[in-house]
Amino acid sequence: MRLPILIMLVVILINMAIDFYLYRIIKKRTKSAFLSKVHVISSLLFLVFIIVGISIPRRTGSDSALMSIMWILYGYFSIYLPKILFLIFDSLASIPVLWTKGRVKFLSWIGGILAIFVFPLMWWGALINRYNIDVVEEEIKIADLPSAFDGYRVLQFSDLHVGSYDKDTTFIKKVVNEINSQKVDAIVFTGDIVNRRTDELIPFIETLSQLRATDGVYSILGNHDYGEYCNWESEKAKSDNLELLHRLQRDMGWQLLLNESKIVYRGNDSIAIIGVENWGEPPFPIYGDLTKSYTSLNDSVTKILLTHNPEHWRKEIKDNADVNIALSLSGHTHAMQLSLCGISPASWRYSTWGGKYEDEKGQTLYVNIGLGTVLIPTRIGATPEITILTLRRSEK
Repeated sequence: MRLPILIMLVVILINMAIDFYLYRIIKKRTKSAFLSKVHVISSLLFLVFIIVGISIPRRTGSDSALMSIMWILYGYFSIYLPKILFLIFDSLASIPVLWTKGRVKFLSWIGGILAIFVFPLMWWGALINRYNIDVVEEEIKIADLPSAFDGYRVLQFSDLHVGSYDKDTTFIKKVVNEINSQKVDAIVFTGDIVNRRTDELIPFIETLSQLRATDGVYSILGNHDYGEYCNWESEKAKSDNLELLHRLQRDMGWQLLLNESKIVYRGNDSIAIIGVENWGEPPFPIYGDLTKSYTSLNDSVTKILLTHNPEHWRKEIKDNADVNIALSLSGHTHAMQLSLCGISPASWRYSTWGGKYEDEKGQTLYVNIGLGTVLIPTRIGATPEITILTLRRSEK
C-alpha cells in the first residue's frame, strides 16, 4: 500500500504545481475571472480522476478494471503532457525577466502550438493508428539456404496482448484476415498473446483458430504469458493458468514450441524452426534454454529461431562462434508504442528494438514491433506490424 500512496502524493504535488503555474498565467494574461474559475474546477476534476485511476488495483482487479486504468491514465496524460510542454517553453520565455528584460513571447507561442498539436496526436494514436496494420516485407539472404526454400515466405506477428481489447474481436479478425490474405508458407507468433491471465484469450480462440499457412502456425511464449503480472492465490493456480495457455494454443491448431524445434521439409531439403521459452531479464526468470531446444546449434542446417526478447540474440547468438542460426525473430519492445520519423524511445532501452540487424557472421535478427498495446492504449507512430520475411539463397 505504501508505494501507491507515495505515487499518489507525488502526482498530486506535480499536478498542483502545474495547475498553479497555469492559473497565474491565465489570471495575469487574460484578466478573465471566468477562465480562471474554469481552470480551477477542471484541475480539481482531473485530480480526482487520476487519484481514482491510481487507486484501482492492477494485479488483483478484473480485466475491465485494468482497461479502465489504462484509459484513465491515458486521458490524464493527454491533458497534462500538453500542459507540461507549454509550461517548459513558457518558463524558458520568462528567463530574460530575471535581467529586467521582457519575455521572449515567441517561445510561449511555440509551447502553445506544441501543446495544441500533441493532444490530437495522442488521440489519433489511441483511436485510429492503434487499429491500422502495416505489412512490412523483408528479404533475408542466407548462405547455403536449401534450394527448395529459396523464396520461402515466413509471416511473423507478435505481442497481441488480447486482454487490451476486452472481448471485442473486431481488430483481431482484421489481423487474421490480413495474415491469411498473404498466403505464406509459414506463420510464426513471437510471444505475449495475453496481458496477465490465460482467460483473456478465450473470446479470441475461434478467430485465431482460422489462421492458415502451408506449413502451419508456430508460436512461443512471452514475458506476459507466464502470469507474472497477476497475484495468484497459490502456485498451483498460477501453473494451471500456464498449462491452460499451452492447451488453448494447441487447440487453436498452433504448434507451441517450448524449448523445442520442428523440422520443415520441401522434398529432400529441410530447415529447422526453433522455439525457446521467454528469455527473461530481471526481475523475471529465464525460461529459455537454447541448447535444450536444439542440440547441435553449430551444424549446417538452416535454422530459424523464435525468441521473444531480442536481448537474447544480442547476448547468446550474435557473433557466437558456437552458434549457427541464420535468422532469429523477436518482438517484445513494441517500439515503446512511439516512433516518429524512425526515432523511438525504445532505442534508449534496447540496442535492437525494431527492424533488421546483422552480426559479423551474417546471422540476422528481425524485431517485430508488435500488434497490440499494453499499459497505454495507443500507438503514436509504431504502427501495428505484420512482417513477411522472404528467404533468399546466397553463396558464401
